[in-house]
Amino acid sequence: MTPLIVYVVEKSEHAKDTQLMFYGHLDKQPWMDGWDEGLSPCDPVIRGDYMYGRGSSDDGYAPFSTMLAIKNAQVQGVPVPRCALVLETEEESGSPNLIDLLNAAKSFIGEPDYLFCLDSGAFDYSQLWLTSSLRGISLHDMTVSAAKSGYHSGEVGGIVPETFRVVRELLNRLDDPLTGKCMKELETELPAYARPEAERMVKLAGHGMCKKYKMHEGVKYCSEEDLVEMYLNNTWRANLAITGAGGLPHYTKAGNVIRASTSVRVSMRLPPNMDASKAAHVIK
Repeated sequence: MTPLIVYVVEKSEHAKDTQLMFYGHLDKQPWMDGWDEGLSPCDPVIRGDYMYGRGSSDDGYAPFSTMLAIKNAQVQGVPVPRCALVLETEEESGSPNLIDLLNAAKSFIGEPDYLFCLDSGAFDYSQLWLTSSLRGISLHDMTVSAAKSGYHSGEVGGIVPETFRVVRELLNRLDDPLTGKCMKELETELPAYARPEAERMVKLAGHGMCKKYKMHEGVKYCSEEDLVEMYLNNTWRANLAITGAGGLPHYTKAGNVIRASTSVRVSMRLPPNMDASKAAHVIK
């Protein structure tokens, strides 16, 4: 199994017997292509005020923010309860061993009264934020196969089915290709606080909610005419992304071949109150 790191700060004098657990993870999302000339994922390069290197980034902050918070309390002379910082290294792989690792580390972690999960986002950096909802995810690898090998398209076009077309048709069952709205079976009832929260956040942020994500000229944001709906779509509704593909050569090396198969990784974000097992069954 991959490592699990547990770092314990015993309680200070006069501190209560409360036990805290801080969760974070150290592993990163897989990096992707598209680096500028002279830049790459694993070779740090400083240009101007920035250092370029590891991407796509995720969660380098959990141990630092926890330790800085504890140190800050110690410097101020504030009694600090027992703190266990727990860092996993396979979160981006679906945490297949996390439960077994937590059980193995139980004597070090103890029985926490409060757990702080340091694996979310902050709306801005002017204040502290708590995450009120967190969507789940359902991952599926789908392969559509037809012929037992690739054949020249001039020879078999109109005879052998195009597997990409079949993939396209199947994916259209999961979300509307024009609107991106997902199938009704993945919809859940919004809790009473969700829409008022969305309205407050829109009043606070306006279009800053989406403008921080840079788009090419002419590309619109989803639901940019209704920011409340954009917020709810982003936090309480299902959303489909195709995060990987197989059976497809790079377009610069593609020949006139009807390929034998097409594979895609289907990544479906789920409403926070959606049963993941039910969602997986519906998607399949």
